[in-house]
Amino acid sequence: MSSPPAGPGPVPPTVVVTDDRSGSPRAGEEPVDTDRWARLATDVLVAEGVTGPAELAVAFVDEDTIASLHIEHLGEAGPTDVLSFPLDGSPNGPAADPTDRPGEPRLLGDVVVCPAVARRNAVPPGGYEAELALLVVHGVLHVLGWDHADADQTAAMVARERELLGAAGLERRG
Repeated sequence: MSSPPAGPGPVPPTVVVTDDRSGSPRAGEEPVDTDRWARLATDVLVAEGVTGPAELAVAFVDEDTIASLHIEHLGEAGPTDVLSFPLDGSPNGPAADPTDRPGEPRLLGDVVVCPAVARRNAVPPGGYEAELALLVVHGVLHVLGWDHADADQTAAMVARERELLGAAGLERRG
């Protein structure tokens, strides 16, 4: 699903969200509200100062798919909850418009979320939906260059996640 069209003013980035789980949803799996997560990802991008033309893709995948991506890109075995793949940017993230393609959208990157892992990691009060929200926000921030490689970065990223989730009327777990 795509983010809503822009009115007057800055053009919001385009976010395309897909549910790519094989046989989606499988027995026992909950459907994913692609429109909801597109709106949240768009809100995060706008709050982070990203305006269009820019594009981000968010895909919800099964455990086999995310496990394959996890080993291929990070060298770590097993499924994980979220992976981010930034594109079109400097080492500090894709915040600056590339000048080599004027008029074309900036390709921010991809966020890949595994609902099955999110379900296992979900804790009250928000449970599964709050976990998915956190993973979408977390993944988008990674695409934009945020990281948690050390304690200071972790604290800053967690604080920003809390702010963004709070602005969306949600609560960050943990």
